[in-house]
Amino acid sequence: MAIRMMKNGFIAAAVFAATLGAAPASAQLYLSVPDLRASPIEPSDPLVGLPLPGATAAEYRANLLWNLRAGLNVAALQCQFSDYLRAVPNYNGLLAHHNVELATAYTTLNNYYKRTLGAKGQKAFDDYSTITYNNWSAAQAQQIFCQTATNVTKTALATPKGQLFPVAQARLRELRHALVPVYEPRPAYRPYLIRLRELPPLTAACYNKKGVLRRACGGTAK
Repeated sequence: MAIRMMKNGFIAAAVFAATLGAAPASAQLYLSVPDLRASPIEPSDPLVGLPLPGATAAEYRANLLWNLRAGLNVAALQCQFSDYLRAVPNYNGLLAHHNVELATAYTTLNNYYKRTLGAKGQKAFDDYSTITYNNWSAAQAQQIFCQTATNVTKTALATPKGQLFPVAQARLRELRHALVPVYEPRPAYRPYLIRLRELPPLTAACYNKKGVLRRACGGTAK
């Protein structure tokens, strides 16, 4: 689902063109980059999303890709608090750029439920879609989730058409880990890091008749 900026409580469909070719810049809402223990994930890993009993390798791949799309879709809705993140136009650009690969994943998953559940397959697929989106709720970790989703989306935009799956495999674990709040570490208190110059004595005996500080008190006058 392509997204337009929220206005009067409604979300309208739209597609924004994306400029490709340059390396994706990193969105940074933290002074220090949080470590989300990012590593590639297998399509059949339970962390990906809902289980798919009896799924083929192609169906597991589609599930991985669709879960990434769902996560980035939720981010586009939840991360509009910062224009710097460009959550909506970047997400819509991703949909336009990788539309063929995403459409194939959608069809593959739909066919999986029809193949395994027959007449109940469509209802099961609808439930799968709803639960998949709900599983990306990041209200408790909005800042780190938005930063991570923005960086993943920019990487996807800079990736050639037909190669979104490797991005999903490399970055989905990182996006899942971003559902847990991360807080900026407090700087260590170091009161003597900057030394302030001590004030000279203020007693009258430390100054000559011209008001110049005497040597005995740390000045230059006799």
